[in-house]
Amino acid sequence: MDESTYKAEITRLDREILKLFRERMAVSAAYVGENAMPRRDRAFERQCLAEAGAGDPETGIYARLLDANMIEYARAYQSERALPLPDDLPRETRSVFPRAATVACQGVEGAYSQAAADKVFPFADITYVPRFDGVFRAVESGLCRFGVLPVENSSHGSVIQNYDLMRRHRFSIARAVKLHISHNLMALPGANLSDIRTIISHEQAIGQCSEFLSTLKDVQVKVCENTAMAAKLVSNGGDRTVAAISQESCAELYGLSILKTRIQNTDNNYTRFIIIEKNQVVYPGSSKISVLFSTPHMPGALERVMARFSCLGLNLTKLESRPEAGSDFHYVFYVDLEASIEDEDVRRLLLYMKRDLPMCTLLGAYQEV
Repeated sequence: MDESTYKAEITRLDREILKLFRERMAVSAAYVGENAMPRRDRAFERQCLAEAGAGDPETGIYARLLDANMIEYARAYQSERALPLPDDLPRETRSVFPRAATVACQGVEGAYSQAAADKVFPFADITYVPRFDGVFRAVESGLCRFGVLPVENSSHGSVIQNYDLMRRHRFSIARAVKLHISHNLMALPGANLSDIRTIISHEQAIGQCSEFLSTLKDVQVKVCENTAMAAKLVSNGGDRTVAAISQESCAELYGLSILKTRIQNTDNNYTRFIIIEKNQVVYPGSSKISVLFSTPHMPGALERVMARFSCLGLNLTKLESRPEAGSDFHYVFYVDLEASIEDEDVRRLLLYMKRDLPMCTLLGAYQEV
């Protein structure tokens, strides 16, 4: 057969398969009943899967996957027919994202979180808190309207601490911002690189500068709460053998000298920050959605959720898993996707997840700048 004949035959077969698929969905729905709750006949499902995988060792596993997906689609279809989806998701407001606001940042003056806040809010009134947990609490309590939190770095990965904190607090992501990060080694005036015996910084900055640090001999590396705090500690400590990894602005801010610039592993070094607020507001221009969810503890559960994103052609920009505390290897998942909350197909997908998954929380629909 030539190419056109093959394509015509594939088209014919696809049409027959789709016709049979629709018939199967209708029969399955009739079996459950128009007004009945979706039910699961696991013995019958196992029988169907066993028969699908029998007889052909080459295609058996693919036939079983196809049948498993058809079973899942039929259950979803039955569920949608039996239980209308109440649409309680937020929609875009007419409110313009504010240029001035009270904002909570972790650390001290000169922190990268402050730089992110300044990029989003030209007229920010910043309150500094010692730890990331304090940012969530400042927003929840109403002390600050917004909070700024780093969530991932392009070269060193996720800020796991903040992903774990997300499960413990109520908030909504209002905006996200990417910031180019350039680290510098700084110490008291008069110090030389050869004098340094201790370097302090935040663990993310230390990881982002691991290649430079590996070249140093007889130098102890210590973790502190924040890169700006590291610079402040060096400034207040009065010890020329101690240096900090921090941003360039902190050298001037805390009276330090830069011993070496751009010590990060790569110049293509970006950190992504989220801007959180207490109430769920979707500002105009939102094009990104973040969701936290869990799946049933069974094979293929996550794949079936991911298939729904794929069917809509949605681009997932992040998938992060974290273990549930106190569980037997159960996980929760964080997904970022490029989509509008106004897209009706996307809304139906999110509503399905909220209804049918053990847990699903919309973390925010927002714009990333």
